[in-house]
Parts: sequence; structure tokens; C-alpha cells
Amino acid sequence: MLTRRKFFSLAGVGVGSAVLAAPMKNLYSRLAQGKLAFADKIGALIRDPQGILDLPAGFQYRILSRVGETMNDGHLVPNQHDGMAAFAGQDGKTILVRNHEVHPLQSFNKFAADIPQYDRSCSGGTTTLIMDRDRNLTKHYLSLAGTNRNCAGGTTPWGSWISCEEEISTPYPPPGYTRAIVYPIWGKDEQTHGYTFEVPAQGGLATPTPLVAMGRFRHEAIATDPKTGYIYQTEDQVNSCIYRFRPDQPGKLQEGGILEALVIKDLPQIDTGINFPVGKPQAVSWVKLEDVDPEHDTLRYEAQTKGAAIFRRGEGMCYANGEFYWTATNGGTAQVGQIFRYNPAQQTVELFVESPGSGVLDYPDNLTLAPFGDLIVCEDGRGEQFLVGITPAGEYYKFARNALNNSEFAGVCFSPDGQTMFVNIYNPGMTLAIWGDW
Repeated sequence: MLTRRKFFSLAGVGVGSAVLAAPMKNLYSRLAQGKLAFADKIGALIRDPQGILDLPAGFQYRILSRVGETMNDGHLVPNQHDGMAAFAGQDGKTILVRNHEVHPLQSFNKFAADIPQYDRSCSGGTTTLIMDRDRNLTKHYLSLAGTNRNCAGGTTPWGSWISCEEEISTPYPPPGYTRAIVYPIWGKDEQTHGYTFEVPAQGGLATPTPLVAMGRFRHEAIATDPKTGYIYQTEDQVNSCIYRFRPDQPGKLQEGGILEALVIKDLPQIDTGINFPVGKPQAVSWVKLEDVDPEHDTLRYEAQTKGAAIFRRGEGMCYANGEFYWTATNGGTAQVGQIFRYNPAQQTVELFVESPGSGVLDYPDNLTLAPFGDLIVCEDGRGEQFLVGITPAGEYYKFARNALNNSEFAGVCFSPDGQTMFVNIYNPGMTLAIWGDW
């Protein structure tokens, strides 16, 4: 029997909490109607004897790839496994394209000099993994090289992954440069960073060409509207903006386009991290940005002078049933996270959920829509790390726990057939396949 106490335990809050009163009412209503959602069937997490990943009963996992392993092309698997997406391959195979948020001071894996690289002083990029129908890794290889701190990204309808650099650095330290970490890489051969790069899902090593028209800033994630080809982008800053890129030719991003920022019409320059109403759609508009490739990290300031809304660390983003969801990692009264959604047909944005405390949802980062209709969110918090499910009604539950350490989860996604969840443990980097009774 699913008691009130057990339900709150699964949700990760104390019995005395009032934050889930409405979801509790929704749950008992479903029980009375004989309708159980996926969240209702999830029991307590079972401790993993291997000390890697705690899961509910009926689920299992396999480690597909670890940092330091030798890939088919002779390169070693880089560390810091971050954003990731799954694509359909031939003969039922699944292709994963995986980011590595590596900056020059962290790398042990310098790439061979004869391969295409954007910046030979940097060892960030992507790797590609191919699995057979039985979730066995059959091949993995380097697919983007020489970029800096590839954090998240997103897919396109034309079968590619957009990998995003979460770093603004220049060939020479600009006057007044005050970043806490100054990389000892500046010199005549280094490149400017802060761009996105396109990586075909199928193929070998991508040509590392920056998509300058999509903007130069601390990129986090993207999501593409399959109806229009517009690409929406998040920015990882405490005073970030949400951007929209309207390509001149969808599918040919190198041809350029128009970059815009989101404005809440009746609330210009609003800081959405403070006292923003939950569940109340707000009309939006978009303002065009001119200096899309600024010398310094100033794109958001141009946007905000034109009325753009402020989000507190925009991170994960996904497209789901005609809407876009993104996380604001530091947003909300408790400063532990918000999730927004944007409806392009209605031209509205609303705060979908706001975490009332770290025990419910702690610093949400990457997220995806599960085949059964819930959001699955990766935590990047300050203690234990969970994969947290959120139902369409805004109910929370914990689906998995990092039993290895307190490193974040990242890159959550599902196979094209919906039978396998893939996720990364960031450090030490490893990619996991999870399956069971979805």
C-alpha cells in the first residue's frame, strides 16, 4: 500500500512539508480511478552492491565507457562526461554523442597533431559511442577536438549534435582580465572561445568550425524547434539570458542567421529568480542582438539593455511536446533551482516548478523528456546527487542516486526506442545505460 508517509519519502521531503499537498491530492485521485503513473510505481532506491548507482526495484544498469579507456581510434576517453544525446543508428543500433567539459589545465589527453582541431592548446570536445541492440558498446571514437569546456548542447532535426563551449577565453589576456583561473595558454596560435560547434551523429571526426552567428557567450545547452529550425540557447551566468537563433537556412548553420534574446513583455529586465509566479504564463517578445561576437563576455548586457529577462544560471534545455523546458540552477526563493517552459505557439513563458529546498531538487542541470511523459532532471548540487523525475502535474520523485561520490549527473537521454536511459557521472567520467520496467 502506498501510504502518505511512503509517498513523501519517495518525493524526498519530510512528512511535515506542505509543498506537495496538491500532488498528494492528485495521487489519491489517480489511485481511486485505478490509474498509476510511472512515478506512482517507483519504490525506494535499492543500494547498489557495486557502489555505483542506486535504482528502484526492477531496474539495472551497465557501465558503457569510462575515462582513460582506449577508444577505437587510439585516443583515450577524456574525463568530465557532460551533455549527451542519443540518435538512431543502422540495424537497431544507438549512437551517443557525448561532451567533455575539459579545459587546458585538466587534460591528460593531448590529441594527435595530425587531426583536425579548433585550438591545439585545448582538449575539450566530443566522443561518439555506438551500442548494439543489447546495449553493448561496439565502437567509440573522438568526434570533435580542440574546444574548451564543452558543457551541454542539444540535437537538431537534421541529425547532428550542437556542442557548446562554456568558456570565454581569448588568445591574449584582455586588459583588466580578472577571472579566478587564468589559463597559461595564451599565445599566437590560440583561438577565441565561447562558441557552438556542430557534430554529425554519424561519421568520424567533425570539422571544428565555430558557429559564430549563434553568439559568443558562456554557452550551456540548446534545443531546436523541429517546426521552424529555430535554435534556443541557455547561458550559464548568474544574470544570464535566453537566446533564440533564427538560421537563414535551417540545416545549414554556417550560413548565418539572426540572434535574439527573450523579453517578458510586461516585465522588461525582470530578474526571474526572485518572486516569480509559478504556473502563470507571461507574454514574451524577442529583441535582435547586433554584437553577436563581442570581444568580451558582454552579450547578455546588450540583451538586457533592450529589455531581456534575467535567469539565474540557465543550464539544461530540452524540447518536449511542442514546448521548451530549461533549468535555472540558482533560481527561486530557496536558490536551489527553477524549471521554466516556453510555448512558441502561444509566445508565453511560465515558471513550471520551483524547488522549495535541496531535499526536493538541488541545483537542476541537464534534463530530458522521458517516453512516459515525465521530465528527468540531473542534479548538480552540493551533497548527494540524484536523478529526479517531475510529472506533468509538478510532482517530484527520485529515480536514481550516485552511490559512487557527490559528482553531478549529466547528459541524461533515452534511446530512440525509449527502452534505455543513458546518463553520465561527471567525474570520474563514466557513461551508464539503465533499463527496466518503464
